[in-house]
Amino acid sequence: MSTDTRPSPELFLSLLREQQRGRLKVYLGFAPGVGKTYEMLQEGQRLKRQGVDVAIGVVETHGRADTLAMVGELEKVPSRKLEYRGVVLEEMDLDAVLRRRPTVVLVDELAHTNAPGGRHGKRYQDVEELLRAGISVITTMNVQHLESLYEMVERFTGVKVKERVPDYVLAQAHQVVNVDLPAEDLQERMRAGKIYPAERIERALANFFTEPNLNQLREIALEQVAHVLDRRRQERERDSGVANTSERVMVCVSSRSPNALKLLRKGARLADRFGAPWYAVYIETPSERTERVDAATERRLTDSLTLAQQLDGVPLRFKGASLPDAVSSFAREYGITHIVIGRSQRSWYRRLFHASVLDQLLRAVAGVDVVVVDTCG
Repeated sequence: MSTDTRPSPELFLSLLREQQRGRLKVYLGFAPGVGKTYEMLQEGQRLKRQGVDVAIGVVETHGRADTLAMVGELEKVPSRKLEYRGVVLEEMDLDAVLRRRPTVVLVDELAHTNAPGGRHGKRYQDVEELLRAGISVITTMNVQHLESLYEMVERFTGVKVKERVPDYVLAQAHQVVNVDLPAEDLQERMRAGKIYPAERIERALANFFTEPNLNQLREIALEQVAHVLDRRRQERERDSGVANTSERVMVCVSSRSPNALKLLRKGARLADRFGAPWYAVYIETPSERTERVDAATERRLTDSLTLAQQLDGVPLRFKGASLPDAVSSFAREYGITHIVIGRSQRSWYRRLFHASVLDQLLRAVAGVDVVVVDTCG
């Protein structure tokens, strides 16, 4: 089941008519089996009854009888068949959907990785193209697939989530609906064989589908929806002339940090809490000039700055004689209010006999909050 405090299908229908670019609606869950696909199809049926031109781009029923029944007479755009490593796979036919051009298309499993041979590597990229073409999309995803949550989810579930969606994709959704279900009820559905086949049930219950894991994922999903709603409120205030936040966040990226990606994700979430713009800044000091940094390090830096962009940050390189001086100059120039840095990896005895970079930084940026993030755990 899903929460009662949700926007109505009538509201989504009114949004469809407001502008040329397609509208995005996301049914967000905290685990497989909570009912996201069912809810998406149910809304498709409601919209069809109201005279909206609705089609299915792709739906994954996973053999669930109630989900399959909900498809009913909804039109399905024929999928594209691809052979990959001797197996025939079915993918959404993006070009066919664009030619069919429904008012609303249902696209299941936003985090899905497309089989090789398509125009885009990820399904969320297909969705972005549909939106640009003026086709509105209703889609589904689980909260653990958000890019910024990668380390957090791995830490408490032990699972490395391979298929991830950049945070900006969810941020541009016009509606996000939390599909909720008590953890015990979800486990009961699992035991009844309504989620996975029999041979996978016990293993799933002992690993990912433990009650502590599900409860924590559920809390994260609820929190994420709350932040999306708050962001929408801030946007409405800004559009109506109400002063928005003056916060600005800077995340300092080091070529020597083994956990730069984790630092960026934490910085992105901090900026999201403030509703603030944020910058991922690589400070290029004389010791880190291009000719002094090896190719592997440069690739890591490039990957870090690319991730920052996916997390809706602004990746920049900024030169300076020393890290504290450069950070201070950047903070003044860009009006930074919060600086995020990783905890020093140096041993205690080296810190004892050398001036702390953190101490120097704090003196250089008086009046700016400095957040020290533990990226080791």
